[in-house]
Amino acid sequence: MQKLAVYTLGFLQVPYIRKILRISGWKVSAGPLAFKASAVGVWGRKPLSKRGIKAAGRRGLLLLSIEDAFLRSVLPGPKSAPAGLILDEVGIFFDASQPSRLENILNFETLDDENLLTRAHDGIAFLRHSGLSKYNPVPRGRASGLTPGYVLVVDQTRGDASITCGGAFDHTFATMLAKAQADHPEKQIVIRTHPAVGPRAKQGHYEVSDLDSRTTFLDARINPWDLLEGAAAVYCVTSQLGFEAILAGHKPVVFGLPFYAGWGLTNDQQKCDRRTRALSVEQLFAAAMLRYPTWVDLSSNRLCSFEQAAQGLLARARQHWQNEAPTVAVGMRNWKRPQMSRFLRKPRFENDPVKAARIAGSQAARVVVWASQNSFELQTACANQGVPLWQMEDGFLRSRGLGAALTPAESVVVDDLGIYYNPLGPSRLEKLIEASVNLPDVAMKRAEALVELTTKARLSKYNLTLPALRLNIPAGQRVILVPGQVEDDASIRFGAGEVCTNLGLLKAARAANPEAYIIYKPHPDVEAGLRIGVVENAAEIADLVANNAAILPLIDAAHEIWTMTSLTGFEALLRGKDVTCLGLPFYAGWGLTQDLGPASKRRISKPSLAGLAHATLIDYPLYLDPTTGQPCAPELLVERLESGVGKRRWRLKILSKIQGRFASYAHLWR
Repeated sequence: MQKLAVYTLGFLQVPYIRKILRISGWKVSAGPLAFKASAVGVWGRKPLSKRGIKAAGRRGLLLLSIEDAFLRSVLPGPKSAPAGLILDEVGIFFDASQPSRLENILNFETLDDENLLTRAHDGIAFLRHSGLSKYNPVPRGRASGLTPGYVLVVDQTRGDASITCGGAFDHTFATMLAKAQADHPEKQIVIRTHPAVGPRAKQGHYEVSDLDSRTTFLDARINPWDLLEGAAAVYCVTSQLGFEAILAGHKPVVFGLPFYAGWGLTNDQQKCDRRTRALSVEQLFAAAMLRYPTWVDLSSNRLCSFEQAAQGLLARARQHWQNEAPTVAVGMRNWKRPQMSRFLRKPRFENDPVKAARIAGSQAARVVVWASQNSFELQTACANQGVPLWQMEDGFLRSRGLGAALTPAESVVVDDLGIYYNPLGPSRLEKLIEASVNLPDVAMKRAEALVELTTKARLSKYNLTLPALRLNIPAGQRVILVPGQVEDDASIRFGAGEVCTNLGLLKAARAANPEAYIIYKPHPDVEAGLRIGVVENAAEIADLVANNAAILPLIDAAHEIWTMTSLTGFEALLRGKDVTCLGLPFYAGWGLTQDLGPASKRRISKPSLAGLAHATLIDYPLYLDPTTGQPCAPELLVERLESGVGKRRWRLKILSKIQGRFASYAHLWR
């Protein structure tokens, strides 16, 4: 661990900066007290940085310039920890008056490694598809009111160090606007104001007097990728939006000397004599995003790859996007509420549906109801108030332990259209599965990798620690697994067809497969005596009744799964098994299963298994890291569930023990 001398309080006052630096091998110490320091740290080129720069020269120490990475956080500000930092011992990327480590990478490294360029290609596609930028308050797809084909002129805040360090001045912005107007006399000119500009915030470089009949301000909240994809041309000074314009396929007209200028990818109005090399878009990205920043996983206190950092940032952004409006939560049991507050960002909990809708209407809020507690009364009340009604349920990689045993969920789904297990109407998951046929290759690769990660980790929804049965299956006999379900479960009530009981399912499987070796696996909640669905004569129909047995070894042993609507069917699909459905679960009707139950006219798309997995495990749920309680990517939750790391709340553990003793009274707390 090297000692880093600092001369501004920000390094000492903001915990995450010290934490990231410590993970990176630097121990932060106040400058005058930092004896035997290896370097002096300064933040960018702010006025206060002059202290550290002078101290480094005076003490003959290395100067380490520190800045936010190009993917930072959901929102700006010191309360939001960045996904990574720039640690530059040569200069700093936005100061064109001297080289930086990034410029040296771009100038002198070969950047032609096939794996590196593949990662760069996929990284660009990931950012473009997910809509990630430096700050991420707005998702893709939000209407801007603009007609595509406009010319985008990017403003910046006055006094931004990147402007002067990039060889530009305040009057450069006037020159840029004039050139954009002259170059495109027939097009609409859109000036993108900086998000930090406002009446009580920072100033930009343009005034109302700069506007005319075809020149307008755009200060609406819009995702940068949507903005760039609608533009016919892009003009900028040193803004990071110029870099993203290159990634979006533009050759922006650049009036300063940002790090991305001078490599043959921009129309440069200035020249940096040090930059003479021609690079591809992938090489620029590889240097700026894969090689230059220090990416960090703060949940695990470790350095990480760009891909992991981007996935984690997307998880945090998605939870923010889903919680932009205040929430009134209905139908949430008391024991669930602390965890649901983390997913829903401090909702107000109410039991009375009419009161909940009235409060939501007065606060421009939404109502989120636990799906099984949805009611006609609540739907009517929300409709009368003009309030959006969302439904919530457990996710598909839920926890280590049953919900019936009061184990908090580490993943949930929050659906604005319906709920995934009710095929009588559309759901957001159904829309995502339908759209998955158009996902980019990088999304398919991620889904395939997540499926492999999940299956290798031997994970399912609840991940119970149960013994694997010793199976004595006759050689050459086809094995069929029939997973039992909770018979009053909503997925049965809405999604089952003529066969709607475990006994009926078992009989149907036997009738269609008289010679097969059938294994019947009762549902864990039914075995625990907490829910209904016992099949008294199961042993007379099935060859084996797998009581209190782990489900995954049974899936492994089976050639086929017969189910009504069980999630086991989805888990079997992920493991390459044939699945026959007598109901209409979310994964049926897409051409991936043999369907003997009701059909849906809406399900006409033909997604791949990877597309189904991406919709179900990546796009639809929200995840929390069991160790920090913060939003996380599914890949991190898989790691946590595999290792068993997490916090088990002792109060719920005691309550679940009491519950087990009084299982016949479960209706009192469920």
